Parts: sequence; C-alpha cells; structure tokens
Amino acid sequence: MDLHTADLLDAHEDQLRQGRLRVVAPMFRSYGGCRAFHGPIATLKLFEDNSLVRKAVEQPGAGRVLVIDGGGSLRCALVGDQLAQLAASNDWAGLVVHGCIRDARAIAGMAIGVFALGTHPLKTVKKNIGDADIPVSFGGVTFQPGEYLYADEDGVIVSAVALN
Repeated sequence: MDLHTADLLDAHEDQLRQGRLRVVAPMFRSYGGCRAFHGPIATLKLFEDNSLVRKAVEQPGAGRVLVIDGGGSLRCALVGDQLAQLAASNDWAGLVVHGCIRDARAIAGMAIGVFALGTHPLKTVKKNIGDADIPVSFGGVTFQPGEYLYADEDGVIVSAVALN
C-alpha cells in the first residue's frame, strides 16, 4: 500500500483537529532503502545503550515500526547495519531513531525504512538499561504503542487509528 503523509493529512483533517492525528516536528533524515513506511508502533526508551534495540529487532516485527527514544543523543549510534538487517529480516517496517545511526551506506541498501537525527561512528555501551512498550515523546508528539506511524519524504505522522 502506497500511502503519502501529505495526502493522509488532507484526507483526515477532522482527526488532525481532534488531536487523533499528529505531525512530528521536521527533525529526521531518511537512511533506509525504503523511503516510505508505515505500521503499528512499538516503542523503546533508552539512552546511549542499544541492548534493548537488539532484543526488539530479534523478535518478529509483523510490519510494525520501532520508535526508539534515545533522548536525542548525538554522542553515539543506537542502530548500525547489523541491527537494521536483523530488523529487515524479521519483518519490521521501519525504525524511527531519536538519536543517531551508523553504517549509513549499508543501511541505504536494505529493505527497511530508517529515520534518524544523524549519523555517528561510535557504538553504544551495553548495560541492558531502558524501557519497552511505554509512551515516548519527542518532536512535539507522544508515540503510544499500538498507534500507527506513517513516514515518507514529507515527514512523520502518528495516528490513533489506521489510515487509508
């Protein structure tokens, strides 16, 4: 299904006014081979530790989008080519990283959507600290697990219900 965020916003202005459809502040760059992606949201909240990212992408994604709130840190990368490939292989539709990724050239060739603030060559520490499946907030939006995320070259939107 080929969905465009601008068209979805135009078609669902009533939901936008009601706050059931939200627009994330323009802050991300697209790095994955899939420039547009969408799906139900799964969340992680962590800081400079990607242990939970590996645990999440090792599980079946079932077309979901993993939203990773890394606190906006630009000091290390939360996702690299190995985790992105694992996510793609396990049917995750995409990753939205409020932080950095690395191995951008390799990730560009993968069949997964990856949005992040930027790139950084340094990997994270591994302390197994963080939370999964909780509401996370950044870019002026709260991402609730089970809601729906739509991302393309125009930006990222979040909806309480699936849109078509």
